[in-house]
Amino acid sequence: MLNNEKKMKRGKTLKRAMKFFVISAIAVLGYFGFLHMKIQESIHQQIPENADYLIILGARVKGSVPSLSLQYRIDKAAEYLTANKHTLVIVSGGKGPGEEISEAKAMQQGLIAQGIEEARIMMEDKSTTTYENIVFSKELIPDTAVLGLVVSNDFHIYRAVEIAKKEGLDLKGIPAKTPKVSLLESYTREYLAITKYYLTELIGR
Repeated sequence: MLNNEKKMKRGKTLKRAMKFFVISAIAVLGYFGFLHMKIQESIHQQIPENADYLIILGARVKGSVPSLSLQYRIDKAAEYLTANKHTLVIVSGGKGPGEEISEAKAMQQGLIAQGIEEARIMMEDKSTTTYENIVFSKELIPDTAVLGLVVSNDFHIYRAVEIAKKEGLDLKGIPAKTPKVSLLESYTREYLAITKYYLTELIGR
C-alpha cells in the first residue's frame, strides 16, 4: 500500500511538473511571437523621402573592415542618401575590442566610397550601446531638422525606434538585411535585449 501511495504521489508530482513546463513553454513562445510581431511591424512601415537626417547605428568592425551586418547598414543608408540629396547623415559608433578604427569611421569611409559627400556626414564616435547611439547622435542633429530616420539591420529597428521615442525623437526605421549566417543568433539576442529594455523601463517607472 505504501509503495502504491508513493508511486501515486510521484505520478501526480510529475504531472504537475509537466503541466507547468508546457504552460511555461507556451507562454515563452507566445511572448517571443509578440516580440517578433512588433519587430515585423516596425520594418514594414512607409519610409518618407527627403528626410532632414538619418542616423546609422554602429555594428562590429573587424580590424578596419565593416562586418557584414554593418556593411548592409552602410549600403542601405547610401542607397537612401543617393536618392535624397539634401539628407544629412550621422554615423554612430565608437571603437570596441578588436577594432582598429571606430565604427563611425568605418561607416564614413564606406559612404564616401559609394559617392556620399563627406560634408554631409557627421560623426559620433563615442557610443558603445544602442542607447548611447541615440543619445549622443541627438546632440548632433541640426536645430532646424524635423524629419529623421534610423538605419540598422531589420531585427534591431523596433528597439532603436522605441529608445529614440523615449528620448524625444520620432524616427522611422530603414531596415537593412540581416546576414543569413547570423539570423537566428541575431533575433534571439534581440528578443533578450528588448526584454531587458522592457524591464528597465518598468523598474524606472
